[in-house]
Amino acid sequence: MSAPSSRIVVGAFGGAFGVKGEVRLKSFCADPIAIGDYTPLYTADGRAFATIVITGQASNALTARVDGVVTKEDADALKGCELFAERDKLPSLPDDEYYYADLVGLLVVDTGGAEIGRVKSVQNHGASDILEVTKSGGDGVILLPFTRAIVPTVDLTAGRIVADPPEGIE
Repeated sequence: MSAPSSRIVVGAFGGAFGVKGEVRLKSFCADPIAIGDYTPLYTADGRAFATIVITGQASNALTARVDGVVTKEDADALKGCELFAERDKLPSLPDDEYYYADLVGLLVVDTGGAEIGRVKSVQNHGASDILEVTKSGGDGVILLPFTRAIVPTVDLTAGRIVADPPEGIE
């Protein structure tokens, strides 16, 4: 298993809010407003934002002022960019909670120990988390609901997940 990433996705820009350089900001944090506490935040290409000041809320997003963003065009240019925080700035999690980044790459085995594959990504489309697992041998992917009933064990130290896939998922 590779070492956990030093940066975790905590949000994404949603484009301009108004015409004076404010941005829409989607926070993925348990406490959405806390995203401003984890600065500096970085984009995938390495651009850093040392200051993020939450100014309010819009539909499904926060509004914010971000250093270096002063025009509507600046804000629109950031639309869709994910924001990453240094792992050591984020709070520790209880034993049964995980950062998505910690799950990606883990080996998935069934309750009998047979290898199923490796976690490719963690998806959430509103209802619950789903593990996208690349099947061993590279012959496709399976989607596993990330519930305690289907995924009874996550062992980050051993780098593996024990799953009990529902009937019909192969």
